[in-house]
Amino acid sequence: MTTEPTSTTDPNPDPDPIPNPNSSSLIHPRREPFEHGLLPIPKLIFPDTTQTLTQLKHKLSPLNRVNSSSLADSLQISTDHARLILDTLASVLNSESDPLVKAQPDEVDSAGADLRDLILFLYIQSYKKLLPRTHKDAAAVADVWPSTSAFDGYLSALSPLQLVRSNSRRLMPSQADEEAHQLSYLQKHMANILSLLAESVEVEGEESLVLSMEGFEHLGFLVQFGDKGSEVTLSQAAPFFANSDPDMPAVPVPATQVLDWISQNIASALEHITERISAKENGPANSSDPDVAMADACASSIKTSPSARGSCFIEGISKSSFVKQALDLKGSSSVKVLNCHDSILYILAPLRYATVYGCSDATIVLGAVGKAVRIEHCERVHVITAAKRVCIANCRECVFFLGVNQRPLMVGDNHKLQVAPYNTFYSELEEHMADVGIHANINRWDETLSLGVVDPHDSLSHSAGVSDVQAESAAHLDPDHFTNFLIPNWFGGESPGSTKDNPFQLPEAYMASQQRNLKNLEETKQILREVPLEENQKRELSSALHLLFKDWLYASGNIRQLYCLQGD
Repeated sequence: MTTEPTSTTDPNPDPDPIPNPNSSSLIHPRREPFEHGLLPIPKLIFPDTTQTLTQLKHKLSPLNRVNSSSLADSLQISTDHARLILDTLASVLNSESDPLVKAQPDEVDSAGADLRDLILFLYIQSYKKLLPRTHKDAAAVADVWPSTSAFDGYLSALSPLQLVRSNSRRLMPSQADEEAHQLSYLQKHMANILSLLAESVEVEGEESLVLSMEGFEHLGFLVQFGDKGSEVTLSQAAPFFANSDPDMPAVPVPATQVLDWISQNIASALEHITERISAKENGPANSSDPDVAMADACASSIKTSPSARGSCFIEGISKSSFVKQALDLKGSSSVKVLNCHDSILYILAPLRYATVYGCSDATIVLGAVGKAVRIEHCERVHVITAAKRVCIANCRECVFFLGVNQRPLMVGDNHKLQVAPYNTFYSELEEHMADVGIHANINRWDETLSLGVVDPHDSLSHSAGVSDVQAESAAHLDPDHFTNFLIPNWFGGESPGSTKDNPFQLPEAYMASQQRNLKNLEETKQILREVPLEENQKRELSSALHLLFKDWLYASGNIRQLYCLQGD
C-alpha cells in the first residue's frame, strides 16, 4: 500500500513569521539561467570577463543578431559549442516572443541571438554555485548503513553517502540560500553588467554611460519583480521609466542612477531573505516552506510543496509509487524531484523545467518538458522523458529513455550510463508535447555531447589540466534489452487524451528487437497451448509459471508497484 506523501497545501498553513505585504516590490534573481544555463566549456571562463565581453560587443555590434558561425569565430570555439550556447540561451530566455525562442530547430541560426542577451549569458558563466550543505550529524546517519527494508526483506545497497543524501536535503542548498547567493553575485557584478548594456554618449565634453529603456529591459534575463503570476516588467518597477509615454521614446538614464536603484533593491531583498530564514530557524518548523532546507531528521522527509516562484518540489519518496498529473501541478511551471529512492514516480504533465537530484534505485517518468531537464547525482535510476533538451551530470549506472529534440548533454563525473529511445506513452502525452513545443519527428537520443568532467562553476579547487578532460559518454542500450514501459490507467474507462502509442518512431534495430520478442512470445504461448498435458500437469505448469513470475516480481522490486497501484 502506498503512503500518500503529506501535502503542504494545507487549508490552514502555518503563518509566515515574516509576512511580505507586497511581494511585487521585491527583486528576485531569475533562477533558470543559474540552474539550467551554465555550461562547463573552459573557453567561456574568461580571465577578465568584462574586458573580453566589451571587445566581443564591439566586434559583433554591427550584427543585429548573432548566429553560431559568428559566435564560433569570435570566441574561437567549435561550431558545435557555439550552437550549444544558442540552444541553451534559448532555453533560459525570459521572453517567449524572442525569435530565438520561437525558432524551429532548423531556424536557430537564421534567428540568431540578441547580442545583449548573449553578452549577459556569457557573463554569468563566471558564476560559482553555492557549495552543498553538510549534515549536522552525518556520522549518526552513516551509522544506520546498511538498512533493511521491512517490505521485501532485501538489503538496501546504499552507501553511507547515499543515505546522507536520502535522509536530508541538507546536501542541497536551500532555495532561500541559493537565491541569496545569486543576488549577492548580481550585487557584486551589477556595475560591470550595466556597463555592457549601456551606450557611451558625450555630455558637456565628457563621456558618460547611459541606458535606454530597451537595454534596461534586457536585465529581465537576470532579475524580476514579483512572484509567478504577479510579475511586473522592470521598466514598470523602475521609477525612471515607469511613466514613460508609450508613444514617445523614453529618455536614456545614466547608468549610475540605474546601478544605485538596482543595488538598493538587491540589498532590501537580501535583508528580507536573511530575516525570513532567521525567523524560521528560530521559530517553529513549517514543513510547507520549500525555501528552507529540511530538518535533519527524516521523519518528515516525504513532501510535495508548491512554491510562489512556480516550482513544485517532490521530495523524499521512498519504497512507493507516486503520481502527479497536470491538474495536480496547475500553476507550477517546473518540478524538482529530490532525494527519492526505491520508487516509481509518474509526473505526467506539461512543464517548462524539471530537475532530478540525488535519487537512487528509482524509475522516474517526466511527461513533456519544453525547456530543459537536468538530472544530477543519481545512481541506478531509469529516467523516461520527452523533452526539448536534457543535461546529465555526475550520475552512475543510470538508463535514460529519451525523446529529445536537442543533443543530450553529458557533463561531470558520469559512469556506466546508457541511453535509449523513448519507450512509453500516456493518453495526454501528445497534447502536452504540443503545449510545450516538443517535436515527435525529431529524436536525438543517440547524439550525446560530452563536455568537461570538471564543472568550472562549482566552488571547489581542481588540479591543473583536469578541466580539459571530457565527461564519460553514454553507451546505447542493447536493443535486445529494450522494453516498452507501461503507464497504468488509474482512472479506468476512457482516457481523456488521444495518444494511443509511442509518438517517437523507434530506430530499426529496436523495432526489430520488439518484433522478435513479440514473435517469441506468440510462439511460446502456442507451444504451451499445444503441448499434450493432462489436466493435473497443466495445473502444475501454470503453478510453476506463476511462481517464477512471482519470484521475478520480488527480485526486480516490481511487486511493490503492484501493491501500490492496488492500494490506489
